[in-house]
Amino acid sequence: MISMTGYGYKEFQNEKVRFILEVKTYNNRYLDLILNLPAPLSPLESKVRTLVSGTLKRGRVEVYLRMKELKEDLSLIVDSSAVKTYADSLREIQAMAGIEGTLSLEHILSMDGLIKTEKNRDLEGYWEILQPLFKDVLEQLVDDRRREGASTEKDILSQLAFLENRVAEISRLAPEMEKNINKNLRDKFAEILEGQVDESRLLSEIAVQLVRFDINEEIVRLNTHFENFRDVATADEAVGKKLDFLCQEINREINTIGSKSTLVEINRYVVEMKDSLEKVREQLRNVE
Repeated sequence: MISMTGYGYKEFQNEKVRFILEVKTYNNRYLDLILNLPAPLSPLESKVRTLVSGTLKRGRVEVYLRMKELKEDLSLIVDSSAVKTYADSLREIQAMAGIEGTLSLEHILSMDGLIKTEKNRDLEGYWEILQPLFKDVLEQLVDDRRREGASTEKDILSQLAFLENRVAEISRLAPEMEKNINKNLRDKFAEILEGQVDESRLLSEIAVQLVRFDINEEIVRLNTHFENFRDVATADEAVGKKLDFLCQEINREINTIGSKSTLVEINRYVVEMKDSLEKVREQLRNVE
């Protein structure tokens, strides 16, 4: 069983760049991936998404990647069109003002936008660094989720054992419920008919009521659900959705037993089981 809550963190630095990667995960019905990447690395977003979604199947995932370039590779680009335009304009102004002299480089360089700088970034080289960095952080995060998941699994299985115990108690009381139905019907028939009871009619009515209030089928189905639940819960994969579905099936059978019960003891067990099952469902909200 794997929790949806986890944390991973790691840093990398060489002579050119420093990366800080932090990944946090929380419970969510589906995989909700939130990426916070530096703007220069936005072209790598699809690769990051593929890498993360290949490891995590459910939960809200927040990825924070910070980058600091320690050594910049710059290119200088001269806007030749702007240089020519500025030079022609300056000569025109000089002629209009009647100013003699030679137009110098200093005059041209004082104008804005003639020289632009571009940072040369090797995205493939960055990805060669980031890919193992992500794998390490995700491995750390999965280990964290497994540790919490193991604790959650232990608690859920203890609740499952409680449910199994209560079903065993209800199964033990089922014959008592049948006796009560038999006795109550005989008493009612005797009261209404003043002792003149038609045994065949009475037995027919008792049979109808026993079928109506029989809970053996629900008990059998519950024990089957418990067995399936235990098998799924101990599997090393994303099991949250499957277990939530089984909880719905278990809850349906418990409700049916409650609606059929004619014994106070069984009613009390039903209430306890519903409370225990709700605790399981609360825990499952954080299981992948």
